[in-house]
Amino acid sequence: MWRVTAAFVTIAAIFLLVLVRLFYWQVIAGSRLRLEATSQYNLTFTLPAGRGAIVSQDGSPLAISVPAYLVFAQPVHIKNSAEFAKLVAPILLLEEKDVLAQITQEGRVWVPLIRKATIETVTALEALNLEGLGFEPVSMRYYPEASMAAQLLGFVGLDQNGDDKGYFGLEGFYDRELRGKDGRREVEKDVRGAPILIGEEERIPAQDGRSLSLWIDRALQHIVQTRLSEGIQKYGAKQGSIIVMDPQTGGVLAMASYPDYEPASYGSFEKELYKNSLVASTYEPGSTFKVLVMAAALNEKAVISTTTFDEAGPVRVGEYSIRTWNGQYRGIQTMTEVIQHSSNVGMVFVGNKLGRESFLQYIEDFGFGKLTNVDLEDEAAIPLRQDSQWREIDLATASFGQGIAVTPIQMAVAVASIANGGWLMEPHVVKRISDTKGKTVEMKPKRIRRVIGKEAAEVMTEMMINAVDNGEAKWAKPKGYRIAGKTGTAQIPVAGHYDETKTIASFIGFAPADDPQFVMLVTLREPTSSPWGSETAAPLFFTIARDIFLYKNILPK
Repeated sequence: MWRVTAAFVTIAAIFLLVLVRLFYWQVIAGSRLRLEATSQYNLTFTLPAGRGAIVSQDGSPLAISVPAYLVFAQPVHIKNSAEFAKLVAPILLLEEKDVLAQITQEGRVWVPLIRKATIETVTALEALNLEGLGFEPVSMRYYPEASMAAQLLGFVGLDQNGDDKGYFGLEGFYDRELRGKDGRREVEKDVRGAPILIGEEERIPAQDGRSLSLWIDRALQHIVQTRLSEGIQKYGAKQGSIIVMDPQTGGVLAMASYPDYEPASYGSFEKELYKNSLVASTYEPGSTFKVLVMAAALNEKAVISTTTFDEAGPVRVGEYSIRTWNGQYRGIQTMTEVIQHSSNVGMVFVGNKLGRESFLQYIEDFGFGKLTNVDLEDEAAIPLRQDSQWREIDLATASFGQGIAVTPIQMAVAVASIANGGWLMEPHVVKRISDTKGKTVEMKPKRIRRVIGKEAAEVMTEMMINAVDNGEAKWAKPKGYRIAGKTGTAQIPVAGHYDETKTIASFIGFAPADDPQFVMLVTLREPTSSPWGSETAAPLFFTIARDIFLYKNILPK
C-alpha cells in the first residue's frame, strides 16, 4: 500500500512541477521569451520622431527640425569591406580604420555609421552605388538665427543611449513635449541575419513632438542682442545680460546674455556658457533693490513720498558705519529725494521705519529666496536665511541691496509688480504648445499674489520717474517719455570682502510709465570704462528703450 501512495505522491509532485514550469514560461517569462523569439527572426529599427519647432511671437522659427538621414551598413551585403570603408569614410568625415572595424565585427548585421547626415552627404554616398549601404530618413536640429537667444533656447545633444535629448533652456525644460514618440520598423531576417526582401514588415510611424510658440519678440530679441554686444564693447564689461518682460502678463519678450554660444555647434564652446545667467546665476542687486524696500514702506504707510529725514552724515549700525555712495550728505531729504540721490543712509532710515518683521515678509513676498518657476531649465534661487539669523547690520545693508543674493529674473519679476499695480506675476517664455493634430494649449498669465496696493505702486512709480528725470543718468534719457527706473552699482564680494575695483552695474525700469509696455533689467559685470550703473547700464537701457519706442511706434508726449 505504501508503494502505491509513494508512486501517487511522486506523480502528483512531477505534475505540479510541470504546471509551475508552464506557468513560469507562459505567464511570468512570457513577454521576455516572446521578445527573444521575435528577435531570432526579426530585425527592429527605431524610427526617430521629428522634434517640435520653437517659434517666436510672430511665427519666425528659432529652432526647427530639418530633413536628415541615418546612414547604416549591412555587412552581409558588403562584398569588399576594405573598399567600402575607403570610399565611405571620407564623405562621412570618419576614420577609414574605424568604419572598417565596425563593419567587420563578428555577428553585426546592421551598423549605424552616422545619425545626422545632410541631404548633400547622402547624395554623395548614393553616387557610390554601394551594396550594403542604407539610409533611413530622420531629422536634425537647426537654429536659423545661429547664436541668437542661445542660452534661452538650449541645445539638442545625445543621452547615454545615443538618442536625442534637449539640454538647458527651452530644449531642456520642454524636452518631453518637443521630442515626440519614436516609431519602429520590424522586418523578417534570414538565418544569416539579412533582411528578407519579400518577408513581412511591420512599421509603426513616429509621432512628432509638440511645437512651442513663445512670448519672445524676434525683432526685439535682435535689438537687445545687438545693443548688448555693443554695450559690452563700449563699456569694457566682462559679462552682460538683459531681460525684457511684459509686466502685465509675465511674458518674457527678450532675453540675452554675453558671452554666448551657437546651439548647433555647442561642443565647440566652453560648458560654462550653456547656463542662462539670467535664471541660473545670482548677484547682489545694489541700489536697484531700494525701490522694492521703499515700495514696501509706502504700502505699510511707514513713510510717504514727502516724509523727511536728516542726512547729516554716516549712520552707525552696531560697530559698523553706513555711508552714502559718494560721501556727500545733503541734510533734510524727502523719500523721493532718497531714491533720486540713491542714499544708503536714507534707506537704513526707511528699513527701520518698515520694521524687522515687515521687512523680512516683503522680501519673501516679492519672490526672493524662491524659484520664480520660469519655464527654463537650471533656474537657481538661494534660500533666504532664517529670520532669527538676520542681524541688525544685515537688515541695514539689505535695505540698499547688499548682502542679499538674487537672480536677474527675480528682480525683473519683483519690479514688474510695481509697473502693473502691485501683482507678482509668474514669468513665462512659452505662450502656447501645439501638437501635429492642431490641438493647442495656451499658457495663460498667472498672478501669484498681490504684493503692494495700487496706490503704493503709483507713488513708487512717480518716485522712480523723478529718479530718472533728475538723477545721475538723466542726460541719457530719451526726451518726451515718462520712464520709471533706478540705477544700481554693487561691489562684488571676493574672498569674504568687497572688491572696490569690481562692480556689477545695473539699471532696471519700465516704460511708458503711465501704461507700461515693458520692464527691463540691464546688468554689466565689471565694466572698465566706469564702475557706476549711471554711466554704463543706464545709458544702455535708454538706448534700447529708444529702439523699443521706435519699433512699437510709441510716441513721446
